[in-house]
Amino acid sequence: MPLDHSQPAPRLIAISSGKGGVGKSSVTANVAVAMVEAGWRVGVVDADIYGPSIPGILGLPSRKPSMTPEGQIIPVEAHGIKVISMGLLTDDDSPAILRGPMVTKYLQSFVRQVDWGELDVLLLDLPPGTGDIQLTLAQAFPLTGAVVVSTPQDVSLKIARRGLRMMEQVKVPILGVIENMSGFTCPSCGTVTDIFHKGGGEAIAQEIGVPFLGKVPLDPAVVDCGDSGTPLIKAASGSPAASAYREIAAALIGQDAATTGIATPFRWTLSDGSGKPAPVAPRPDGPTETLAALDEEAASLHLLWADGQAQTLGARDLRIACPCAKCRDEMTGARLLDPDTVPLDIQITRIWSVGNYALGMAFSDGHDTGIYTLKSLRAMPSMEMEDV
Repeated sequence: MPLDHSQPAPRLIAISSGKGGVGKSSVTANVAVAMVEAGWRVGVVDADIYGPSIPGILGLPSRKPSMTPEGQIIPVEAHGIKVISMGLLTDDDSPAILRGPMVTKYLQSFVRQVDWGELDVLLLDLPPGTGDIQLTLAQAFPLTGAVVVSTPQDVSLKIARRGLRMMEQVKVPILGVIENMSGFTCPSCGTVTDIFHKGGGEAIAQEIGVPFLGKVPLDPAVVDCGDSGTPLIKAASGSPAASAYREIAAALIGQDAATTGIATPFRWTLSDGSGKPAPVAPRPDGPTETLAALDEEAASLHLLWADGQAQTLGARDLRIACPCAKCRDEMTGARLLDPDTVPLDIQITRIWSVGNYALGMAFSDGHDTGIYTLKSLRAMPSMEMEDV
């Protein structure tokens, strides 16, 4: 079955890095194996469309996925992990020459059009950076959270901090920081040498207030394992690096996946009520930019936030406040939309979730390109407040 119909919904965890060369894919593959060892049902999406490496690390360079009669992609399996990757669809030396819209299409099909079956967790191995792919995944899917991988090197840590801030801006919870290549253990004498400094990943985690998931020491066997298609955790199960991977997997498995807001994704058609998200109970310590309930009445949108604050926004006010490029100048933020052209009786026709951080809205005048961040909605004056 497609991922969004599986019951219960699996955790979607993005494994990210600010820059390349930090061993993120090796961490993803080995943590996935550790989760399987712990009894979890695990899938991996190799979201690095241009430079896929998961198939090679897991020993799948020449195996092609097949299709179900319904047109769903059947993922390839290795070491108990279900995998989909561009590297499984193309030849070894064939580059993926794709523009942005096609990359987005592939990413969405890798999640939505794959017969994942029942999963406990789906790991998304992201390419380095903070660009289109990262934003597409944050907008299109209800990510449980993101893990940021860095080395202790100063330049890597600075870029990792940017990646953390990007995830925060799109309301993807940060599940933790992993410091990879954290010291080299001599295979002969056991002496640890800190090649890229020491403790930087832990310091960033403390600074930002997120969990530090652990340090993975640099092990020469990683190279051999990557070439042979056997993850290090399998080839050298008693090594310090393998132990670190298992501890990281245990920390992620043990984290509370409970949500404090309405479940996403959703697409609510107001005319018949289909797709309306079920409400959850707010609480005084709930997050201020997370929704607990949505309702609509008399051309007004009623919002109940997770901290218990209620808010009512008029459909016309929301249409005038549309932040899309047609309605506001992208550089200056100046309004391009003439409020006098917005009908007094305009209605909201559809509302849908955009990742964990925004709502999309369609109106009775046909406009449907606005993405309203939850932060901007919370900042709008409530009609009830104006009436007081």
